[in-house]
Amino acid sequence: MNLEHICLKVVDLTKDVMNFLKKEQEEFDRSNIELKGKNDLVSYVDKQSEMLLVRGLKEILPEAGFITEEATISQEEKKYTWIIDPLDGTTNYLHKMPLFSISVGLMSEGRIILGVVHEVNLDECFYAWEGGGAFLNGNRIFVNDNTALKASLIATGFRYKQLDKTEAYFNIINEFVKTTNGVRRLGSTAVDLAYVACGRLDGCLEYNLNSWDIAAGVLLVKEAGGAVTDFTGGNDFLSGKEVLACGKAFEEISTAVKDRWN
Repeated sequence: MNLEHICLKVVDLTKDVMNFLKKEQEEFDRSNIELKGKNDLVSYVDKQSEMLLVRGLKEILPEAGFITEEATISQEEKKYTWIIDPLDGTTNYLHKMPLFSISVGLMSEGRIILGVVHEVNLDECFYAWEGGGAFLNGNRIFVNDNTALKASLIATGFRYKQLDKTEAYFNIINEFVKTTNGVRRLGSTAVDLAYVACGRLDGCLEYNLNSWDIAAGVLLVKEAGGAVTDFTGGNDFLSGKEVLACGKAFEEISTAVKDRWN
């Protein structure tokens, strides 16, 4: 399988979906918003963009299964499985805030082998395939060289489930507020991971996630020279609902997380 060839086809596909998202945001009627769960919004735009992705991905790799956020197609894991979030940052999108993305990952036998994160408004497409490195709009990217917690810029998100974990999580955030260069909340986990991969962020963390939130982004970080774990330092980030991704400051950042997560 030529992963580079497939990856570049996916990049082209996300450009088409990007154009759809931009057009719809200009005309979007907020009365069409649905509520899936507490603070979990969805619109026809999420569903329509997912259908566009699914149709294109079927043409690229007909034998693959799908795991998708909006379940517009039967969910089935196969030897190759697409894991997609058609609109990561739905709340930003619906409030006409500029940061949201398209996230497409390809998994084989439990391993992510291809990832594309397309940040829509800046038209920044981050992509990687296993063993091929990570790229932004055709240029190779790497995590930054900072190794110090005090010089690190960290991104995070705030979830409205697993409330029993809230105190431990805010202990981590409180530590980062006091000891780092700053903490940011961008509103798209996929973009957080992409920004770690290209060196804009030193690390990002979040819990109560789904595989489609992170599948593409974790490969970007790894192929850019970074590290990805769960909050305890293990590898259960894809199914374990928590992720910590860092550049060269991994040692100090991960220690701060592990010491406070229980």
